[in-house]
Amino acid sequence: MTDLIRLARQFIEAIPHARALGMQFEHIGDGRAVISMPYDQRFIGDPATGVIHGGAVSALMDTASGAAVMCHPAAPISTATLDLRIDYFRSATPGQTITARAECYHVTRSVAFVRVTATDDDATRPVAAATGAFTLDRPKGGKE
Repeated sequence: MTDLIRLARQFIEAIPHARALGMQFEHIGDGRAVISMPYDQRFIGDPATGVIHGGAVSALMDTASGAAVMCHPAAPISTATLDLRIDYFRSATPGQTITARAECYHVTRSVAFVRVTATDDDATRPVAAATGAFTLDRPKGGKE
């Protein structure tokens, strides 16, 4: 598990926007990743309401999805987003941390498929949900 935590930290540190958005790993392993993003006034999309911009939410969901792929038992050496379709259900509550929970649920030879949900403090009412496809670059001789 220590290697996964180290990999997760390196993943975040290698992505400048993930660092800039203050993303933090909560959990990683077996094709699942949970990443949180604390509320920050710098990322407000609507000054009248204090709501975080949807772009910050999508970046969080994309990063959590990529992390879920990277920690999948198929052991990829790298990944990149091919497609990420996001449905926004409601605005995140101003002042609250947003958390993305991603699961890599299916892997082919070259593509990984992911589901991800973003919530604030009210985990029963998602802020957004997405499905995505990611490249899957594995070492030679990797599992199919």
